[in-house]
Amino acid sequence: MKKKISINSITTILYPVLFGVLIVVLWQTQVLHKILGADTFTLPLPDRILNIIGDNTASIMENVYATVIVALSGLALGSLVGALLGVIATLFPKWGGGGLTIVAAFNAIPIIAIAPIINNLTKDLSDAADIRSMVAKMIVVMLTCMVPMSINTYRGLTEVKPFSVDLMKSYAASKTKIFFKLRVPNWVPYIFNALRVSVPVSVISALVSEYFAEYIIGIGRQIRENIVLAQYATAWAYIIVACAIGILMYVILLIAEGIMLKKRR
Repeated sequence: MKKKISINSITTILYPVLFGVLIVVLWQTQVLHKILGADTFTLPLPDRILNIIGDNTASIMENVYATVIVALSGLALGSLVGALLGVIATLFPKWGGGGLTIVAAFNAIPIIAIAPIINNLTKDLSDAADIRSMVAKMIVVMLTCMVPMSINTYRGLTEVKPFSVDLMKSYAASKTKIFFKLRVPNWVPYIFNALRVSVPVSVISALVSEYFAEYIIGIGRQIRENIVLAQYATAWAYIIVACAIGILMYVILLIAEGIMLKKRR
């Protein structure tokens, strides 16, 4: 059984890596260009992109720092607010279902539509453009990360086995004990289910919000500025860095999940 689990774990990682290597090889040899009908100006070769990253490491890292701060701050706030909404929905079931339906409606609103609205709403928040911009971007990320956590919190706290609740009631356990001893432990795996959605979404939301931000900093804004200036190689460099951030954050999440839920498995 352990051998099967280890083989599955290896193949789960190996296949995507091999596919990625294949894409890079086709890209570098310009086979991908022939397939897509693109040229090396709009789709620069990987070695040129890597050279740009190496030559502009300092400025790229400055923008990486700004984007990561926005993504992590919005993720933390969104997860906290979402968890709170899920707990409230559980404690007040008569209103909980309807309330979560309204919250879930935020998922139907495109990020590209929310970002300009939030920018306008926060324009009088501070005299400093960087502060106004930072707050607006964090709110956008928070709204997108709030929905997965609220729904998964509600599911984790309510989808417990009925006989477990009956057993605790037979021992005269109070509602508070049932909540903390039964519902909260059942909720833990659902937290990671929500974060599996929220972590990639937080990076995407941060990038999109930077497109419309007042303060010109962040990977998303650099992608936009370089595309406008037809500096496609530099834009691709920032796109690759953005992908690396998303992958790294997701890998860290998977490692944390494996450690936290090791005993459960």
